[in-house]
Amino acid sequence: MTLVPSFLDALSVAAERAARAEDDFRRETAERAKALERERAFAHRRLNFMRAIVDAVAGAESEEIAVAAATVVMRSKLGWSSDSDARTSVLSRFVPVAQQVFAGLAPAGADAASLHDVACALAEFETWYGETHPHSFWALFEHYMPETPLVDF
Repeated sequence: MTLVPSFLDALSVAAERAARAEDDFRRETAERAKALERERAFAHRRLNFMRAIVDAVAGAESEEIAVAAATVVMRSKLGWSSDSDARTSVLSRFVPVAQQVFAGLAPAGADAASLHDVACALAEFETWYGETHPHSFWALFEHYMPETPLVDF
């Protein structure tokens, strides 16, 4: 009679292992899906933000004006209406990106090398931000803007 209980114990252990394996798989799948969702969101934020930067810089007559236009766009997109040391630091670190965009839009700069230069400047900015802040730069775009109630007098 000892054979049957030990056989059932072995099946019970196998069932518990299978349940743990399924739970682990579901957890890992959910984590991976969340990571992919975040990557997708950041990629679209990067695209939309840089599209706005390119649009603003495209009409600039000088690099200085291009940098100022990019700064205005960044402030607007992030909802930064006031200054702080941290914001000033972020804005100043973004200057090389704006400069590379401006250089790439110039007639002589419209080539694969300038595209690479913009991508490198943006990657360097993102790396700097990631090393000096607890979250990715693109997480700044997650700020919640409460709706302002409409008051009729």
